[in-house]
Amino acid sequence: MKRTILLTGASGVVGAALLPRLARHRVICLVHRNKPEAAEIVLGDLTIPGLGLDSCTYRNLAREVDVVVHCAATTDFSAGADPTRELNVTGTARLLEFAADAGATLHYVSSAFVARSEASRADIGDGTADPRDYLASKRAAEQLVRDSGIPGTILRPSVVIGDSATGAIAKFQALYLLAAAIVRKTLPLLPLRPDDRVDLVPQDVLADAVAAVVKHDVRGAEHWITAGEAALTAGRVVELIVAAGDRAGLDVRAPRLVDPEMVDRLVRPAFLEHLPPVTRRRFEDMLAMTALVAGATAFPATLAEIPGCRPIETPVLACAFDRSIGHLIGAMGWGRSGESAA
Repeated sequence: MKRTILLTGASGVVGAALLPRLARHRVICLVHRNKPEAAEIVLGDLTIPGLGLDSCTYRNLAREVDVVVHCAATTDFSAGADPTRELNVTGTARLLEFAADAGATLHYVSSAFVARSEASRADIGDGTADPRDYLASKRAAEQLVRDSGIPGTILRPSVVIGDSATGAIAKFQALYLLAAAIVRKTLPLLPLRPDDRVDLVPQDVLADAVAAVVKHDVRGAEHWITAGEAALTAGRVVELIVAAGDRAGLDVRAPRLVDPEMVDRLVRPAFLEHLPPVTRRRFEDMLAMTALVAGATAFPATLAEIPGCRPIETPVLACAFDRSIGHLIGAMGWGRSGESAA
């Protein structure tokens, strides 16, 4: 059944992968600045009442839209509490108001890391990255969706990586910064244990899942779009990064994987104060990001419960991550090529 869909975040990692999968529907992209190519757009602002639209445009849009897919979010851990809450919470509230006026279903893309409140670092030192603001905003937005009574789904992806076949991605985010530091040999140690799980989901797998809940009109569900028990270990992730660098002709050295407690107890007190301010800040930001992964148990994984979707398998995930790092190396112009393993 063809539907009219209002899509937010169309130019982001999730939205860009999702947009072609909704081609059989009429998709209207609500955008503030970044405009996706070859798409029907409406200029607005999620943080303003009425989505920043004039009353006539708002009414017409509400008459036409059957489904709202909400992918837009601030994912920058350094953005600060107020800007993060403004888009992630207030923006979701505005969309829920619109969905109610339109009589539309709403599918909200949240984050699997809402389950990791106990893993966030309370002390970020000189760092600027504080995942607590982001996670608090996602939990609050989820609660708004649940309390609204509007039919639809909450989808919780883990760390999104590039396309399974090509490795391509719209934007290099946090995990890629760590991978880049390893490739460039600026990360001598990584505060993770070798067997810590690093849960990744290829962008096409996530986009297929979102498209499926739209296609099958899934309602009243909360789904974990994750690898779960099939997640790669930190040791394997590092191996794949080093291997991709080797294939590109780069002299990549694996960082030492160190228990985070040892880093806090020994490395920070003894060495951190002697580092230049910029290096110290980057190190603290890395600690804040990896704290969400270190020692964590596996996420729930419910992909198989979505019609037409299958669980993520470890070998397939390893190949997808390999291609993602290959794409990073190629896009940055490092080494001979960004070629990755088949």
